[in-house]
Amino acid sequence: MLSTMQDVPLLVSRILRHGMTIHGNSQVTTWTGEAEPDRRTFAEIGARAGCLAHALRDELGVQQDDRVATLMWNNAEHVEAYLAIPSMGAVLHTLNLRLPPEQLVFIVNHAADRVVLVNGTLLPLLARLLPHLPTVEHVVVSGVGDRSALDGRGVRVHEYEELLAGRSGHYDWPELDERQAAAMCYTSGTTGDPKGVVYSHRSIYLHSMQVNMSESMGLTDKDTSLIVVPQFHVNAWGLPHATFMTGINMLMPDRFLQPAPLADMIERERPTHAAAVPTIWQGLLAEVTAHPRDLTSMQQVTIGGAACPPALMEAYDRLGVRLCHAWGMTETSPLGTMAHPPAGLSADEEWPYRVTQGRFPTGVEPRLVGPGGDILPWDGKSAGELEVRGPWIAGAYYGGQSGEPLRPEDKFSSDGWLKTGDVGVISPDGFLTLTDRAKDVIKSGGEWISSVELENALMAHPEVVEAAVVAVPDEKWGERPLATVVLEEGGTVDCAALRAFLGQSIASWQLPERWTFIEAVPKTSVGKFDKKVIRRQYADGELDVTVLG
Repeated sequence: MLSTMQDVPLLVSRILRHGMTIHGNSQVTTWTGEAEPDRRTFAEIGARAGCLAHALRDELGVQQDDRVATLMWNNAEHVEAYLAIPSMGAVLHTLNLRLPPEQLVFIVNHAADRVVLVNGTLLPLLARLLPHLPTVEHVVVSGVGDRSALDGRGVRVHEYEELLAGRSGHYDWPELDERQAAAMCYTSGTTGDPKGVVYSHRSIYLHSMQVNMSESMGLTDKDTSLIVVPQFHVNAWGLPHATFMTGINMLMPDRFLQPAPLADMIERERPTHAAAVPTIWQGLLAEVTAHPRDLTSMQQVTIGGAACPPALMEAYDRLGVRLCHAWGMTETSPLGTMAHPPAGLSADEEWPYRVTQGRFPTGVEPRLVGPGGDILPWDGKSAGELEVRGPWIAGAYYGGQSGEPLRPEDKFSSDGWLKTGDVGVISPDGFLTLTDRAKDVIKSGGEWISSVELENALMAHPEVVEAAVVAVPDEKWGERPLATVVLEEGGTVDCAALRAFLGQSIASWQLPERWTFIEAVPKTSVGKFDKKVIRRQYADGELDVTVLG
């Protein structure tokens, strides 16, 4: 028996139309570094998205399924592209401007991008790449920047504002198949070539609904979200689409991502919500400690992309700002979990829930798989690799021009679940606690040591700014932990004292014998600890290592 419900496709264009009409007075505010930021209403953003779609189709010849890339900061123009490109039937491809040039070349060529929209300040980066990008025919430049960098690069160059000028803001958005590609992101390629994840209109629509639910970010048109997480990083965690769906005001930092301007924009614009990786909040904490600002407008901060040290949560609690841990990845769109404690608990009772990765929402179905392939119970004790499935979870990677999707065995199970590569436990009421990445767990004498647990314990020391722990070879035990530590300016604590500090909360057999102090922990393009660099530095003898008896 079939239902009697209408079959209306879940499309990005419906989010666009809803936002520009129902929430037409909500705003996108872009920080400019000047006296007054740029402010545009959702109605204006929607109309400009229509102008952009006309320009892409009529002037640049963009057709359905053509890939249109963006090499842009978080700003109003990027939001316009987010809405226009998928709604017209093309595919939005956000480029991670922090990737090495060779990876960007691979990604653009693999996706076969025809057009690149770029902020002017990023033209020197793009200019170096263009000779190696045979599919790119057009470059559209927005904002200040030296256009001469593109001279002789073999592409047609257009001005963003000139393309939009004089065009109609009304566009007859096509009625697409909701399963059609809307956007694509590539993984950061820490091992092997980056892999393309292609999001459908349906997955973006459903993911946006989940972002807006109270068990997730739960924001309304009374809120303003400071979207620091880059728009090239998993669609800015889905926030540009989710905000347009419910009228949440957006505060976009553009290229002003340093701690001082972020503190200034928070104090001046009074956002109620923010989203970024832990390294952003560590830098902001140092800034407001040295130069106090009022951050108390932020009722909730979503923090993800890497494990958040509990000490960082506690520091922000003292500032009146509540950090909420989240977990996800490119392949999960990225919303996987959020750490909202159950109702009716005291602050002390909430704490064990807050330091987990969070609870799974409707739409993300998890399971834990043991080393032998057995499915493990949700008992808060049994640790295994996390696998997930759901309507906004990837089922394959983009196969390029072959048209065949890629389902490598180390990434997808035989029955279609995504293998996340994360190791952890799940409580009976669905809270996830990750103990490590499968590739980072330290296998010592037949037992596992969690690098994340050691890092969090180290970063609780008042003189430690950052700490990363990796497995290194050991003749007796197979592997042992190496602790790399960044001290605060003027810090004097030594290895022996840190090892004694760890011994207060960590079993003695897990304590590192090998220690080194470094100026900064290497980071990936999205701000995660890049442990493969540390392992290589150790293997090449580049680190000054102290071995404790």
